Amino acid sequence: MKELWQLFSVFCRIGAFTFGGGYAMLPLLQKEVAEKRDWATEDEILDYFAIGQCTPGIIFVNTATFVGYKRKGVWGAIFATAGSVFPSLIIIMIIAAVLNNFAQLPVVQHAFGAIRVVVGVLILNAVWGMWRKSVVNKICGVVAVAAFLLSAVLAVSPIWIVLGAGVLGLLSPMIKGGRAR
Repeated sequence: MKELWQLFSVFCRIGAFTFGGGYAMLPLLQKEVAEKRDWATEDEILDYFAIGQCTPGIIFVNTATFVGYKRKGVWGAIFATAGSVFPSLIIIMIIAAVLNNFAQLPVVQHAFGAIRVVVGVLILNAVWGMWRKSVVNKICGVVAVAAFLLSAVLAVSPIWIVLGAGVLGLLSPMIKGGRAR
């Protein structure tokens, strides 16, 4: 039961102290889950993020569910998921209760503008960290650039990009002249 409450509290803390969605949460998630507690490896977190990107739901919640399930099965998934959504639920209720009264104030608009800039930087930091760990050779670099172009320029669904990259990864030993194992 102690570890279930740890799952709840860790994901509750991550959810409460990071803003900007799943990608902005990635650095704190890696630190808390991979480095500090060894509940998952950094590679597993990247895999959970990739799967979370192409499954219904919020990336951070999906990742919490995967980590919780890995640690303590179904109950771990429930506690980690509940911890990940609890802060957002409370924050949204508070914001909804007071935002209508203050949204038009210039100071509030400027605060949200500054928050958006910081969230953008956090997302870039997460992307840079994922890039360094994922792009390990020229083929990975080509796949990464192609995925970016398909997504940003042609607006191809992330599901197709992830599936295509998976197939390419399976076929890469044959492309290199080796055999698939």
